[in-house]
Amino acid sequence: MSYSILRCGVNAACAMLAFIVAPLASGQATAWPNKPVRFIVPFPPGGTVDPLARLLGTRLTAALGQQFIVDNRPGGSGSIGTGLATNAAPDGYTYVFVFDTHAVNPSLLPNLPYDTLKDFAPVMLVGTSPMAISTLPAKPYRTFDDVIKAAKAKPGSISYGSIGSGSLGHLTMTLVERAGGFKLVHVPYKGGGPMTVDILGGHIELAIGSVALLVPHVTANRLRAVAVTGDKRSHAMPDVPALAEQGFPGFSALAWWGIFAPAATPKPVLDRFHLELVKTLNQPDLRKQLTEQLGMDLRVSDPATLQKFTATEMERWGKVVREYAIRAD
Repeated sequence: MSYSILRCGVNAACAMLAFIVAPLASGQATAWPNKPVRFIVPFPPGGTVDPLARLLGTRLTAALGQQFIVDNRPGGSGSIGTGLATNAAPDGYTYVFVFDTHAVNPSLLPNLPYDTLKDFAPVMLVGTSPMAISTLPAKPYRTFDDVIKAAKAKPGSISYGSIGSGSLGHLTMTLVERAGGFKLVHVPYKGGGPMTVDILGGHIELAIGSVALLVPHVTANRLRAVAVTGDKRSHAMPDVPALAEQGFPGFSALAWWGIFAPAATPKPVLDRFHLELVKTLNQPDLRKQLTEQLGMDLRVSDPATLQKFTATEMERWGKVVREYAIRAD
């Protein structure tokens, strides 16, 4: 057999293979989902990651006719549940909803069982939000300057809660303490839900959490917010000054929510899931709920934007963890 004949045969076979594979790949997307889809939430019920996953799951179940099931797997600042996602079959039926701790954990947890940038396929940066520093209305703190003055007058007397050692709230307060020359007592929790219970119960003086977490309690006058951590005020708390207005010019730290899949999940399936998420997040009533009631700034990004954003956050907060020798709980 001559080389030219052999080459023609190979080319014909390749063309036939492409003809067969293309519809299969397309079919993967159009057939998805044909069984229940699992949303891993690596935090306990409450907080903000859990309700976001449940809101989206309910809408997607109605739209696509398959159950989208929320599976809470808390622990390790979100790393335990996130690690489960890397061991799941990359078939488009398991996704993990992450919070800002996702970008901190690589520098905080030395034995992290996955590579944050390599072992996941990015799906979407859903949104961002400044954090709010809040207290009970009965407490004497009306501004963040009141907190600083009280902390300097009685060092070690004022406690604040965050969702865990090395969380974005903890790292933010560490930077602010150093810049302002005061010291608070950090009380770490295993999620926003438990922390909120304790601040409402008066067990801690202050709490730092996303505006999305705390705005319902501030709106209902159960809590008073003394500062937000963005470089400008939050549209959900327009009367609360940013730290940048209260002696920390240029300072900004944002909570964020993202969705990832196990690496090697077929791109046609990811594209279909992304499309359905965009449709869902563009529903006016849901947008209103997430932006007005939870204080999110919706991003609804493409996958590449989430990957770049994660890498940037990892670099920024990794430096803080190393410089201040932050350790996990």
